[in-house]
Amino acid sequence: MAFQRQGHRDGKFIPKKSEYKEKTLDLRRVTRVVAGGKRFSFRCTLVMGDERGTVAVGIAKGVDVAQAIDKARNDAKKNILKVPLKGTTLAHEVTAKFSAARVIIKPAQKGSGLKAGGAVRTVLLMAGIKDASAKCLGRTKNKLTNALATIEALKKIKA
Repeated sequence: MAFQRQGHRDGKFIPKKSEYKEKTLDLRRVTRVVAGGKRFSFRCTLVMGDERGTVAVGIAKGVDVAQAIDKARNDAKKNILKVPLKGTTLAHEVTAKFSAARVIIKPAQKGSGLKAGGAVRTVLLMAGIKDASAKCLGRTKNKLTNALATIEALKKIKA
């Protein structure tokens, strides 16, 4: 967590409020096999956004859950993407592919809501897209690849 030094009050630290909302998309225990056996660590996939056109996905591993989340938060801050919005929707239809995941996102009329599922829905909500229709066309259910395919699609949007 980011800390800000409080001026003249005994040098205490207070947490600095972030302007971004965040949601943990996926948290997995992963294993590395070494000579002495298995080493366990945690992989966190975190989506961060301000719901006004800025979104980021961070992925990181750590020895415990808290460390993985902190590292994923820092990774997301390094990969912030500004999405050009047209009101509460997108300017045009986009498709993108990342690994085995394929995603199609279509704009929708104001008030129709966000019709998307899983990781795609989370990324679009954090970006501030409230009216759109999205579909995962790939066969994978992996939240990480679906989220990264959505980010690739959002990168393709022209204002």
